[in-house]
Amino acid sequence: MTDAAVRAVLLDLEGTLYARGRAIEGAAEAVAELRELGVGLRFLTNTDSKPAERIQAELAGYGLDVAADELFTPVVAAAQLLSAAGARTYPLVSRELREVLPTLVDEPPYTHVLIGDCRDTLDYAALDGAFRAVRGGARLLALQTGRYFKRADGDHLDTGAVVAAVAYASGAEARVLGKPATDFFELAAASLGLPVSACVVVGDDATTDIAGGLAAGCRTVQVRTGKYEDQRAEGLTGRATHEVDSVAAIGPLVRDRGLV
Repeated sequence: MTDAAVRAVLLDLEGTLYARGRAIEGAAEAVAELRELGVGLRFLTNTDSKPAERIQAELAGYGLDVAADELFTPVVAAAQLLSAAGARTYPLVSRELREVLPTLVDEPPYTHVLIGDCRDTLDYAALDGAFRAVRGGARLLALQTGRYFKRADGDHLDTGAVVAAVAYASGAEARVLGKPATDFFELAAASLGLPVSACVVVGDDATTDIAGGLAAGCRTVQVRTGKYEDQRAEGLTGRATHEVDSVAAIGPLVRDRGLV
């Protein structure tokens, strides 16, 4: 890392703390060690299909004790932004999020179009409605723009493909609320009362965790789990400040370098 002290660790979830339906070996112990070292913790995820409360419960199932205020998601960011803007939002999101996000409306005029994981609501009419709203002047927002995600049964199309379709057809550029947006990392650091320069981002995805963390001014640690092998084959890895086999090595990396 650098000679400056690490005061907080921003940990990715899927692919870093758990993958394919099970916890990464040593993940719970790594989180416990970081707590003992006294560093601040935020758990960052681009999960855009469910509210933070359900993610928190799922983490508990992996043996990870995460407080509600330690969890940072693009859904949280979207709720804050849309409420502050007094928006009228066309939603292309999951049914579950439709129940919890504010400012969603069924009739025009629309000020914003919000796209997230919509696998249970997506059809041509919904996609065309998003396109028409953006063409009508609504601002295009993306909870995240991942290309694909991994599950126990293999890889699946992610939100970024849907965002790309609407952006391409409308000619609009989407504002991304989750990783790799610089705002996302800055807000996570600010919630700890820290600058991003005092934080290290730990994650498996070179295009969101590592690229986004570096762009925001954080130090970064690439773990060789989750998407790592796929991205290494594509030549996307190699930019992180450090690279380790798994999250189990994070505590020793911080502790042994005397950075706290």
